[in-house]
Amino acid sequence: MLNSLDLLTANDTPGQHPPSYYAATARWQTTYAPLDGPRAADVVIVGAGYTGLSAALHLAERGLDVVLLEANRVGWGASGRNGGQVGSGQRVEQDVLENRHGKSHAKLLWDLAEDSKALVKDLIARHEIACDYTPGILHADHRKSYVEESRDHVEHLRLTYGYDQIRFVDGDEIGDMVGSPKYFGGSLDMGAGHLHPLNYALGLARAADKAGAKIFEETKVTGIEEQASGGVQVTTDTGTVKARHLILACNGYLGKLNRETAAHVMPINNFIVATKPFSEDEARALIRDNVAVADSKFVINYFRLSADRRLLFGGGENYGYRFPEDIKSFVRRPMTEIYPQLADVEIDYGWGGTLAITPKRMPYFARVKPNILTATGYSGHGVAMATLGGQLLAEAIAGTAGRFDGFERLNIPAFPGGDKLRFPLLVLAMTWFSLRDRLGI
Repeated sequence: MLNSLDLLTANDTPGQHPPSYYAATARWQTTYAPLDGPRAADVVIVGAGYTGLSAALHLAERGLDVVLLEANRVGWGASGRNGGQVGSGQRVEQDVLENRHGKSHAKLLWDLAEDSKALVKDLIARHEIACDYTPGILHADHRKSYVEESRDHVEHLRLTYGYDQIRFVDGDEIGDMVGSPKYFGGSLDMGAGHLHPLNYALGLARAADKAGAKIFEETKVTGIEEQASGGVQVTTDTGTVKARHLILACNGYLGKLNRETAAHVMPINNFIVATKPFSEDEARALIRDNVAVADSKFVINYFRLSADRRLLFGGGENYGYRFPEDIKSFVRRPMTEIYPQLADVEIDYGWGGTLAITPKRMPYFARVKPNILTATGYSGHGVAMATLGGQLLAEAIAGTAGRFDGFERLNIPAFPGGDKLRFPLLVLAMTWFSLRDRLGI
């Protein structure tokens, strides 16, 4: 009988990146061998996405012996498939965080988010990661009633947090910026940006490898056992690793490897298409200034231009264990709602991936056991935040846990019913919000 992880990964070919635009334009391929036999390390990490790669890099730079295990390929999960947006703040707006946690904690969370963007840019520059980083994210309001909220949001960030890289965009300008009649205003954040997510992940792997971390691909973890000595033993299909510390960095592909963590996160599927390349004039007619776009729908549309001027459009999600049979048609619907002029455009690639959300849409950082840590559930805001998550995990293991504690203190609740009933309850809730989007409620 297949478990939840087997069902999720059944959408893809094991050991191969999905046939996406990102895989087709990857600057290099990884060639890390599977684990072979027993190993020992200071830290063993499960999952070679942004969290695991960043943790491996930062731990190795501190001189620790690190083993990183990946069931498929580096960046195989959401880290190599996502929309590539490096956003400001948290997944939840600052005024909501202020009400939930108080202004002091909300300010800490804002500062951590600023640290996450700075870290991404620093890693790209320091390790010469060729991933097409481009500044700018436009947040577009799909309802006229949201426009004043966007204006207030901009003023709040500028006045309360001193963030001057964001400005309000009115209804007249946004039509020129996006080339769509569907938006009424929004905000432009030039402190945020977008990149090629798989090339970024591959660059992190190369940096971690160079720093001394030992990376093993096509190495599926099948069990975790706490040792009487206080360490852990991780069992895989091809060997074992004994270590003093364990980091779970699996995000949406955790399955039931650790049920306590699984109860706090829910895997959902998201989908992206890449059109044919456009001419320079055609591309500017779609997104004038080559910024990324994310709209205000609950089931968000997010899109941007690639380095070769394709439109990369993400839209639609589902909550089962299977991807749609025709992803291109599935995403063409929301794409042509925004861009009716693209109804007949050729789509060269269509792919899906699985991310993890939490009940509060904030990441789940936790000490599962004193020597077992996790950071997960980035809820669609993971490019920068997962990179920072890896750094904070490394800090916590090295004995400096202040920034890690800033997230752990959020006390993210488990889904009602834990990892058994969370799924039908989430489907019910998400279906309702999707219906609201369609009906304009």
